[in-house]
Amino acid sequence: MPPQNSNGLLVMSDIKKGLIAFSPVILMLAIYLVGSIIAGDFYKIPIAVAFLLAGIYAVAIAPGGNISEKIEHFSRGAADSRILYMVWIFVFAGAFAAVAKEIGAIDATVDLTLKYIPSRFLPAGFFLAACFISMSIGTSVGTIVALTPIVSELSVATGADPAWLVGIVVGGAFFGDNLSFISDTTIAATQTQGCEMKDKFKTNFRIVLPAAVIALVLYILKWDAVGEVNVAESIAWFKVIPYITIIVVALLGVNVLLTLIIGIAVAGSIGLLAGEISPITILTSMGEGIESMCELILVTMFAGGLLAIVKLKGGMDLLVRGISSKVSGKRGAEASISFLTAVANICTANNTIAILTVGPIAKELSEKYSIKPRRTASLMDITSCFVQGVLPYGAQLLMASGLASISPLAIIPNLYYPILIGIMVLLTIILQWPRR
Repeated sequence: MPPQNSNGLLVMSDIKKGLIAFSPVILMLAIYLVGSIIAGDFYKIPIAVAFLLAGIYAVAIAPGGNISEKIEHFSRGAADSRILYMVWIFVFAGAFAAVAKEIGAIDATVDLTLKYIPSRFLPAGFFLAACFISMSIGTSVGTIVALTPIVSELSVATGADPAWLVGIVVGGAFFGDNLSFISDTTIAATQTQGCEMKDKFKTNFRIVLPAAVIALVLYILKWDAVGEVNVAESIAWFKVIPYITIIVVALLGVNVLLTLIIGIAVAGSIGLLAGEISPITILTSMGEGIESMCELILVTMFAGGLLAIVKLKGGMDLLVRGISSKVSGKRGAEASISFLTAVANICTANNTIAILTVGPIAKELSEKYSIKPRRTASLMDITSCFVQGVLPYGAQLLMASGLASISPLAIIPNLYYPILIGIMVLLTIILQWPRR
């Protein structure tokens, strides 16, 4: 615990130390966001370059007597097992998306969708589908991998804004990420607070339900954003099987990596049987798909490295102790828990890690101010999903933007559901709702 003055508040030297610790993250955000605003184009500044420059600076201020030690500290964070697990997902997701596109699976799925779902209800339909799938499989990334290529191609066929349709999928994906019993965030939140999943679900659901309903209504009312289109007379329905496969397999609870491997095998087999592609073409497509994920992989690893330096410099501990020392009353405690979770999420770009980081201090504050464990778990989970949902360098938006070939910043204004649950967190704390 960092030194404090007699009133328990952090002294000026600690504040300076904290700013230095967080400076790599601040620098990255400044380069990416401020640079894009100055340029007037959010496509001008590649996010990988922003992370690269911030990474160089992070290594420079890292503890250690020589450059090798500094790089070692950064590399340990970049090579964290949870970071590398995401890299595996990116690799297989890129390979699957490329092979599925090569055999015509995306076109067939779009044709089938347009034939049986009226264009007016397409946005609402995709939101509900994303909510259902993510709720069932407990992962937002898996949901985004399954649906983003479809809505991306659908935007071409309908003339709709691709960022809007992708935003619908990402929003629905976080519905399940926040509520599913098998979601990492749910497990982390309930375990750190010592409450039952069913209790957390009931409280959590009552908080986010209004947000889901409002989002659904907005998608129905905004139906004119999707124009009427001509439907193909002949549809190669069998080409839709790869997408149906990964959805069904995922719903059965199969690991997301194994699900993607099965999807690649099914897509490749259908392409070979239909005479659409050759074995060489499959390998070439997989390679192209993996290459398309290179920026995502680099950003994910650099994010892990930046977090490692922030922790080594004592940034997270200073932040947690500094905020908790100023807490006054139940609302203040809840606001502090949500704020700490949000900041941890911004630094880690991973909502599960953010919850695990803040969990112990959140439990301490909850016990001190008589906050129910299920409520604390819900606030942490919802806040982390809100921040992760709108984080331009988070895995979900990077994945969605990579698969749709658009800027992650273009998706953010269309993330109705994540933004709405952020508002619900504020209202919940201010109004102390739900009361039961």
